[in-house]
Amino acid sequence: MLVLACCLGAVQLVGVQVRLTDAAANAARALARGDSVARVGGLVQHAVSGAILAPQRHGEFVCARVTVSSLPGMFAGLTLEARSCALAGGR
Repeated sequence: MLVLACCLGAVQLVGVQVRLTDAAANAARALARGDSVARVGGLVQHAVSGAILAPQRHGEFVCARVTVSSLPGMFAGLTLEARSCALAGGR
């Protein structure tokens, strides 16, 4: 039973990572279009509850790093992160 619980927890963890990756990609594209950090942060929060957006610029690219630390259950001590970049000014 414990093994089954660990496996189901791992599946849930992978689901959160996928949502984080999608949120980071969407955030990078929105920031590159010129959307405000506050608006994009709200979109990230809507996609993954408790996630934090950290926008960055790297030359011609706008990057979004999205992290979440408030995971449920036995994964409470873990921090997940996803990062994505988009060409700035892309419309």
